[in-house]
Amino acid sequence: MSVWTVAILALLPPLAVAAALAWRGRPGQRFAAYQLAGSVTVLILTLMAFATDQASITDLALTLVLLNLPGTMLLAVFLERWI
Repeated sequence: MSVWTVAILALLPPLAVAAALAWRGRPGQRFAAYQLAGSVTVLILTLMAFATDQASITDLALTLVLLNLPGTMLLAVFLERWI
């Protein structure tokens, strides 16, 4: 098992906690958990690119970085307007 794989496995529990809070938490917790899940997912995808020597996975991480901010803003508007 490589160092990259160990790092990926170490990031899975925070991702699971963030997903659980995004699913069941209060609206403020959901917002923060959504941000945390996006950040951890970017890290996991970047580590997967190094672990598997597939540079194309880095494109997924960069796309997620670019889409994470507008998605967060849309979630904030939704929470403010309807909840």
